Amino acid sequence: MSKKGSDENIYRIPPYFYIHILDQNTNVTRLEVGPKTFIRQDNEKVIYGPEKMITIPPRNYCIIENPVVKDEDDKPVFDDSGSVRLRFADQEVRLSQEPFPLYPGEVLKQSVQPLKVVPANTALRLRAILDFEDEDDGERRVAGDEWLFEGPGTYIPCKEVVVEETIKATIIKPNQAIKLRARKETKDRSGHARVTGEEWLVKKVGAYLPGAYEEVVDVVDAYVLTDKVALHMRATRTFKDKNGVTRKNGEEWLIKMENTEAHIPDVNEEVVGVIPITTLTSRQYCVILDPVGLDGKPQLGQKKLVKGERSFFLLPGEKLEKGIQNVFVLGEDEGVILRANETFKDKDTDEERRPGDRWMIRGPVEYVPPVEVEVVTKRKAIPLDQNEGIYVRDIKSGKVRAVVGTTYMLTQDEELWSKELPPAVEELLAEGKDPLADRSDRSRPTAGLKRDKTKVINYRVPHNAAVQIYDYKEKKARVVFGPELVMLGPDEQFTQLSLSGGKPKRPNVIKALCLLLGPDFCTDIITIETADHARLQLQLSYNWHFDVTKAHTDPKEAAKLFSVPDFVGDACKAIASRVRGAVAQCRFDDFHKNSARIIRVSVFGTDENDKVRDEFRFPPNNLVITSIDIQSVEPVDQRTRDALQKSVQLAIEITTNSQEASARHEAERMEQEAKGRLERQKITDEAEAEKARSELLDLQAKSAAVESTGQAKAEAQSRAEAAKIEGEAAVQQAKLKAEAARIEAESELERLTRAREAELKYVKEQDELEILKSKEISTIETSKFKDMVDAVGSDTIQAISTAGPQMQVKLLKSLGLKSTLITDGNSPINLFNTANGLLGNLGPTPAVEDAPDE
Repeated sequence: MSKKGSDENIYRIPPYFYIHILDQNTNVTRLEVGPKTFIRQDNEKVIYGPEKMITIPPRNYCIIENPVVKDEDDKPVFDDSGSVRLRFADQEVRLSQEPFPLYPGEVLKQSVQPLKVVPANTALRLRAILDFEDEDDGERRVAGDEWLFEGPGTYIPCKEVVVEETIKATIIKPNQAIKLRARKETKDRSGHARVTGEEWLVKKVGAYLPGAYEEVVDVVDAYVLTDKVALHMRATRTFKDKNGVTRKNGEEWLIKMENTEAHIPDVNEEVVGVIPITTLTSRQYCVILDPVGLDGKPQLGQKKLVKGERSFFLLPGEKLEKGIQNVFVLGEDEGVILRANETFKDKDTDEERRPGDRWMIRGPVEYVPPVEVEVVTKRKAIPLDQNEGIYVRDIKSGKVRAVVGTTYMLTQDEELWSKELPPAVEELLAEGKDPLADRSDRSRPTAGLKRDKTKVINYRVPHNAAVQIYDYKEKKARVVFGPELVMLGPDEQFTQLSLSGGKPKRPNVIKALCLLLGPDFCTDIITIETADHARLQLQLSYNWHFDVTKAHTDPKEAAKLFSVPDFVGDACKAIASRVRGAVAQCRFDDFHKNSARIIRVSVFGTDENDKVRDEFRFPPNNLVITSIDIQSVEPVDQRTRDALQKSVQLAIEITTNSQEASARHEAERMEQEAKGRLERQKITDEAEAEKARSELLDLQAKSAAVESTGQAKAEAQSRAEAAKIEGEAAVQQAKLKAEAARIEAESELERLTRAREAELKYVKEQDELEILKSKEISTIETSKFKDMVDAVGSDTIQAISTAGPQMQVKLLKSLGLKSTLITDGNSPINLFNTANGLLGNLGPTPAVEDAPDE
């Protein structure tokens, strides 16, 4: 098949195909339809085709732009030049027909498409774009007119009409309606004339298809009314409702179940809300504000009391003052405080009540306050034990009193009074610590007890303690000794103690309410300087107590206990001053040897017999110091500390060397004694040997004499005697050697025993010296470390100890490592042995044969 605009001479046109040929001489384009073979002339050119004819199946259509003009026989009309005549800028809708070609100039504007089928309950909204006469109903249509093509049916398009939209019918269910609005003046399906913007409801159940100039605004559901709910309606414009009642714009009313079971709001009314029924039991009541009168109008500013049992709906404009309230059912220990808002006559007592009057009604009774009365509060009797109380203030006179140990109900002219305490006293009371057991524990977190300020403040004074209470109204103070329970009056306050604490003593460290009377101890660190300017630091511990023998009976003596605000700091300063003065008069060596006596004499003094007194008394507050313990003495100057340490070490070395020399001398003496005994034994042994030798010589002489008598007899006798002598000599020599060996062994054993005993004694004494030295060094180091820890603080040491690991943990977390193995290059890791150890020995275990029995 040839392509468009090709220069071939022969074109074979199949059936139902066509081509457009341009005659270049006349510039006229003609149509050639197959089947045929077309031979192109030199002055002709194929400008379109071969192209397939347009086939429109049944129930389909297409739109042709610039269609040809046809005559009565449905044949195209040609002009004088031979060109087909066209209707330019016009369109033609062609339905199902035989395949047809497009003449030169015709354009297929819309391809073949199926006709639109409009189902039931559906319509097409059509709009005319040209004036024409509708052939279906013979009506004249003007451009801009709109109408509906309702289904079921098939819409055949025409060139004068366009489809705006497809409209579906709205299904109206029971208790439903649709709200319609007119887009233009029209008539609805009931024949009523509607103006532009008018709204109305269609309540007929079924499918409703809006007209061409109607639009569905909303689907309105009916409100189903019961005996528990009602509708609050408001008119948006003046109209007549379905009951024929004229409703003015803004008017409000209720629709109840007795009026209708289901209500669909009209277009001229709106639902303000669904009003639930208000139900009151026999123990309930309510007050309605602005009640509606008999004429149906609200009585503004009025109130209405409604008691149960009753059920009703609040009318428009009405509201409950405080909701549904319960009737005040008062027991024997209950009451209510009432206040009159208006002048009225009390029906219960026949009294005239004026605005502002207050009175109380006590139980047992059931009470419903009238509208003229306001319930201020409800009171209940407060049960109080013997050690409990409350602060009560008269609101008329302002007088405050404490009620203790009885059940009490506040009257209409009384109220609970909150007693305020200084913040420091509040904190001490809230801590809940035992003044005696927790006196040295100031780091434990407090309990944080919440105090009821209206209750009488009570404080338990422990045994052997005292509390001072000052009455600001009477301007008197009283001292209470424990064990006792203190209850503060309205004008009384605790005397707070602010004592020195810590080591060395610092002021205002210990806060307390009660004064412990002792006996107890306190520790202080003071710095002294000797006559030779050696600065030393002493840690002293004092035992103290208060002399209260007369304080229990004499208030003046009891007041002395609290005359000194900080007795700890005052006593420590006085003792430190005496110690400094005494030490400043002696040298370091004298103080080092007699420190205990010097300090005791400086503090307690001596009597007429030059004997140290037993106590040091402070007359202003009867504080008695009974003993002083010197816990540590440390030089402040580093050079003095080094010199003292060297002197101690030198003394220890001298003692050690002397003991070592004594032991060595004793060992040498014992060794010399053993050697002397050995030499004497050797001399004795040699003498015995010489005696035996002389006897031998005598025998030899006898043997020589015998030899002269007869050689044989002599030889025999001599041999026998010689053998006898040799045996006896050998036996005797062996005995002597054994005795000598025994003596030598015993002497050596005795020497070794004495040497070991001397050595053990030396080692024992040396160990005792080392232990004494270690104890003194450990005491010095402990005091030093304790002072360093106290100076630095436990929190700082903890932060220093955990800073490195915490920083390493944070660094490792920031690297995002899941697992890490860190090693240095000096210690390589054998991963094979590590894996073998983790997995176990997977190889076969060699069998061990039993060794044969020998």
